[in-house]
Amino acid sequence: MIKLHIQSDTKDGVVDVIKNAVSAEIKRLEIGLYKTNKQIEKYETEYNITSEVFQKKYGAENLKGGDREYIEWAGELKIREKITEDLRKLKEIEYVAH
Repeated sequence: MIKLHIQSDTKDGVVDVIKNAVSAEIKRLEIGLYKTNKQIEKYETEYNITSEVFQKKYGAENLKGGDREYIEWAGELKIREKITEDLRKLKEIEYVAH
C-alpha cells in the first residue's frame, strides 16, 4: 500500500486537485495500455503465437519485418510492463490529509 500524506495550510481543496491529477494520469495510462495491448495482439495474431513464446523462442530472423518488427514487438512488451507497474502503484495510493 502507498500512503500519500498531504498537508496544506489552507482548506482550498488541494487533496481534490491531487486526486484529480492522479486520476487523469491513471486514465492516460489506461489508454496507453489499451493501445499497447492492441499492437501486441496484432503481432500475436499475425504470427499465431503468444508474446511469451515470442520472447522465449523468436529472433529477428523469424519475423517477416526482421529487426524492425522484433524491436517493435519487444518494445511494446516492455512498455506494457512499465505501464502496468505504474498503474498498479497509482491505484494503490491511499490519501491521508492533515
